[in-house]
Amino acid sequence: MLRIWLMILFLCATVNASSWGFFGHRKINETAVYVIPKPLFGFYKFHINYMLEHAADPDKRRYILETEACKHYLDGDHYEKKAPFDTLPRWYKKAVEKYTEDTILAHGIVPWQILQVVYQLTEAFKVKDVERILKLSADLGHYVGDCHVPLHATSNYNGQKTGQKGIHALWESRLTELYFEDFDMFTGVVNYIDNPSEKVWQAFEQSYSLVDSVLRLERQVSEDFSELSKYSWEQRGAVMVKVYSKVFCEAYHEALGDMVEARMRASVVLLGSLLYTAWVDAGQPVLDTMPVEEVPLLVPEKAVMKGREEE
Repeated sequence: MLRIWLMILFLCATVNASSWGFFGHRKINETAVYVIPKPLFGFYKFHINYMLEHAADPDKRRYILETEACKHYLDGDHYEKKAPFDTLPRWYKKAVEKYTEDTILAHGIVPWQILQVVYQLTEAFKVKDVERILKLSADLGHYVGDCHVPLHATSNYNGQKTGQKGIHALWESRLTELYFEDFDMFTGVVNYIDNPSEKVWQAFEQSYSLVDSVLRLERQVSEDFSELSKYSWEQRGAVMVKVYSKVFCEAYHEALGDMVEARMRASVVLLGSLLYTAWVDAGQPVLDTMPVEEVPLLVPEKAVMKGREEE
């Protein structure tokens, strides 16, 4: 029994050490609901709790399904030395023909995964399968969020190749937790996308173009900090954990400018746009839980919950 509980605790800790973190993915999914045009806004507002509660489901599946992990990233540096990212074919079949499917899967498929989920979501809208619509919508938010993270666009995803281990969660989770209250996340209502593939690949290319800055700026800021000043200890539940110090995070955040905020905002815009586009392409079906009356478009309240610990 003890062994089982230890496995459960390890799994939970590992899940919390992924991606934007529980907090970040929840905020992306939540905020995207508020930028969707009416009347679809009413449907997602009615189900907003589902979007929040299931925002991290794909990360949980990574430790159950072998086929899940590759859906969260794409190692851009396996194909390109630097931006622009124009060597890898945009169509999955052509990419497989050029590099083999084993290679493609080994180095990640996040842009293709997003487009696959959009297609599946469109089909779910057509048959008004609300349960599947919600599952796919929450998953889509997760993959869109991952696609906007620079460290999901490189094989050096945690700085392990450059002596910067831990930078993954520093950029994605620690900075988001500390500074989200200062982010301007309400972007205005989104629009239909004529070419989802183009928008998704643009999002990935932008992430890939930022990889060098993410790593370089962390190295530069670290030069002004000793080991003792770069890290500190914080209470997380009943455990004391080692974290990047707030003073170091502030210096790194200043060096990055608005990068973290901008990538999160871009995630919200693309997610909201893709949800709306899937619904429009499905013929704009009227769903049972879609309020008929006009629903006021409200700015979401800011949350104060904490996310995961860094990797």
